[in-house]
This record gives sequence, structure tokens and C-alpha cells, in this order.
Amino acid sequence: MLHTVNKSPLERNTLASCIRLAKPGSAILLIEDGVYAALADAKSAELVKSAMKNFNFFVLEPDLRARGMTDKPLVDGINSVDYGGFVELSIEHDAVQSWM
Repeated sequence: MLHTVNKSPLERNTLASCIRLAKPGSAILLIEDGVYAALADAKSAELVKSAMKNFNFFVLEPDLRARGMTDKPLVDGINSVDYGGFVELSIEHDAVQSWM
């Protein structure tokens, strides 16, 4: 399953809930304000790093760009995708769960 997280980890516990409830082997795509969780210096960086043993993480590059974060280092292992990559992830997985 592909899980999309669009809330900042500074405002909500959406990412933590997603990680807690998603099945291992799922993919997690950080979109909109969820991209803040992808930053290497984010408070949620350790949560993301420890979850990487069970999940593949992606971040939507246009949302990073829209927030002026393209020059910020990301957590190692997070793959950046464009809109076409988002579509590909949606096709590759049998279902998409949006966490809001």
C-alpha cells in the first residue's frame, strides 16, 4: 500500500500514526506540509530513520520546491519524486491511503 502524509509533524501526529498502523513493506510518500518530516534536521528525523527498516520513504519534490527546501539536506534514504513518480507509486501499489 502507498500511504500519503500531508501534515507537518510539527502540527499533527499524522506521520507517527501512519507509521504505527501501516503494514511493513508499505511505501510512505510525504506531500504538501508532510515534506517537513523529510528534512535531516527535523524533530521527526529519528522517527523516519527508525521506520525505514519497515517502509520505503518518498518525498514529493515539487512540494519541497514550493516551500523553498530544495537546498536542505534530507534524511538519508528518502527518495525524491516528481508528479510522474507519484503516479508511478500509485500504480505500483494496490491501494493508496491518505493520512490527513
